[in-house]
Amino acid sequence: MRMALYADIIIDISIEKLDRTFQYRIPEELSESVFPGVPVMIPFGKGDRKIQGYVISVSETPAIDENRIKDIASVCPVSAENGAEEQLLKTAFWMKNHYGGTLSQSLKVVFPVKKSVREKKHFNIVPLLSPEELKSAAAAFGEKHAAARERVLSALSESGEIEASILMDKLSVSKKTLDFLSEKGYLRLESVRDYRNPGFVKGKAKDVRTLSGEQQKVLEAFRHDYDMGLKETYLIRGITGSGKTLVYIEIIDHVVKQGRQAIMLIPEIALTFQTVMRFHERFGNRVSYMHSRLSKGERYDQYERARTGEIDVMIGPRSALFTPFNNLGVIIIDEEHEGSYKAENMPKYHARETAKKRCELSGAALVLGSATPSVDSEYRARRGEYRFFSLDSRPGGGSLANVSVIDLREELMRGNRSMFSGRLKALMEDRLNKNEQTMIFLNRRGYTGFVSCRKCGNVIKCPHCNVSLTSHKDGFMTCHYCGYREKAVNTCPSCGSKYIGGMRAGTEQLEEQTSKLFPGARILRMDADTTKNKGDYDRILSGFKDHNADILIGTQMIVKGHDFPLVTLVGIIAADMSLYAGDFRAAERTFDLLTQAAGRAGRGERTGEVVIQTYSPENYSVEAAAKQDYNSFYEHEIMYRELMDYPPVSHMLKVLTEGKDEEKVKAEAGHLADFVKIDYSVLSGEKKERAVIGPAPDIPSKLKDIYRYAFYVRDRDYERLVDIREKLEKDRRYEMRYDTMVTYDFDPVR
Repeated sequence: MRMALYADIIIDISIEKLDRTFQYRIPEELSESVFPGVPVMIPFGKGDRKIQGYVISVSETPAIDENRIKDIASVCPVSAENGAEEQLLKTAFWMKNHYGGTLSQSLKVVFPVKKSVREKKHFNIVPLLSPEELKSAAAAFGEKHAAARERVLSALSESGEIEASILMDKLSVSKKTLDFLSEKGYLRLESVRDYRNPGFVKGKAKDVRTLSGEQQKVLEAFRHDYDMGLKETYLIRGITGSGKTLVYIEIIDHVVKQGRQAIMLIPEIALTFQTVMRFHERFGNRVSYMHSRLSKGERYDQYERARTGEIDVMIGPRSALFTPFNNLGVIIIDEEHEGSYKAENMPKYHARETAKKRCELSGAALVLGSATPSVDSEYRARRGEYRFFSLDSRPGGGSLANVSVIDLREELMRGNRSMFSGRLKALMEDRLNKNEQTMIFLNRRGYTGFVSCRKCGNVIKCPHCNVSLTSHKDGFMTCHYCGYREKAVNTCPSCGSKYIGGMRAGTEQLEEQTSKLFPGARILRMDADTTKNKGDYDRILSGFKDHNADILIGTQMIVKGHDFPLVTLVGIIAADMSLYAGDFRAAERTFDLLTQAAGRAGRGERTGEVVIQTYSPENYSVEAAAKQDYNSFYEHEIMYRELMDYPPVSHMLKVLTEGKDEEKVKAEAGHLADFVKIDYSVLSGEKKERAVIGPAPDIPSKLKDIYRYAFYVRDRDYERLVDIREKLEKDRRYEMRYDTMVTYDFDPVR
């Protein structure tokens, strides 16, 4: 008699109370098909309602009285829609433990294609007789005046296998006729799966490569390590236009030729047709891509193609990290500094750290690349945790653009209150006369209502956290880290000027002013409003690349990896708007954006120029971006992080409390903060005081009628923060406090 087997199953419901396993008996007839990771249907609750769960583990020991254990009802069909492979299941476990939230939430991220999507199929007609036999049978049907049957067999004798829909349309044949001939053994109707491809041009792969010495050095080092079985983490810092993408393609080519697969992560905002086609030219139809604007059917089919081995390379944003490849060999994260690699919903995972874990589980290598690596990655590279390479020149000898920094305080003193400095206006006029192109970038990233003086450039900051205060309608300015508040000011405390307040600007306003200044110019605008529909990105960018416009105005989406040879001028409006965003990473984001924007100019044969307009020209991030000097920026920034004990020198846990009752939300945030302070009572002195910051209203403090309060915990030991999160979760479960919701964010990225 077979020994009874039991499965521990996680219920597919994202509710904290259900974030545990339930044990079920495995019926003998399902014993071969139930294993860790498989989705199953189980009877749940008093009414035995059938719901889906995931098998977490299998054992021979019942955890409770056997008479109380129910049987698994059935196993769900394994597909890309609901399949849970063991490697991805382990990733979900790691994410739950590493970032908090429920296991069901992690499972829903790791297995993202959930909705029921019908497979797209067509039928082929496969002849079962030789051409001669088919001709003979066709003639016999002709003598009997069965014209439709005659036409089908004649066509098959000449063409062989034919798609049913084509034959039915061309020869006016009914399905009934085909069914009859199938029953009589003349042919077979064969179902063939159709994959919805999201817009690729069919064609053969090309094998064209010309690498510079720097590029070849990186590639050879990777190949050597990979072939020796060393699957390392690599950081490639390459200036804009240095050819990082070609290095990625060659790395992937090496991995694919060894029978393994590759995932290429790219910020969604930079996922252009132009970028994807570079990979398609090398790998043909063995490459696919994902993004949020694909239909459900298209997304479903791309995961199916990966699972069944029909593709070798998947390109996409953060979610593509969980492509179900069976033999993953490398993950590449381009523009690894981008904040979009950090998830906004629970679990708030970072693609970089999660990719590292997936590489560890699959025996794959991890490659990170950027012109402006995140301070976190650079810090690890300098400590020897990542292997570092640099690309410091542009293939073909191209040079970086000339950069001018315009002090808007001086423009104000001259009486110029427009959005354009005198120099930028003159250069734009010059480009129009030369039939060259201009990009105008409005730096709105991270804008949160900071208060600054337009005369002297002074920004009101928190005296405790060294981040800008945020203005509110109640007449106060608040620090959203520690909660410090002070009354809003009408005059600058530094110079006494009345020109103080929040900075406000928009792309529509910028477009209007540009049209008035240059009435004959052809202008395109690219922002959230003009890219709402599928295909809008490619339409605007293709139009600009084809020189259907002289000026492209936009937000950060226009400066992400695009290559326009005719662009010789980039104007950056309001650089300060990200510089004082109430976040300790504000200077880093500003440096990234300004450097990336500057890299769009002069990528062809003509020299480019960049104009940075700012009220803070002396800020180290602006100065370093103007020189495209990453090392200078990093040295200043890491000193600031060490002084303030901010990541990556230390780690930070954000605890966010939300709910409809503001008093309950505030009280719960205070209770949890006090709980952590007690846990830190073993510490003493300054470290204890700086361990917990807040609580304070979050940004935004109210969203869709939900109040939000947050506090932060800092510690150089990441695992200590994980332990604190687990203690907070246990405290809430023990006290049954579920009238507010609490989420956790490690090393948060705004």
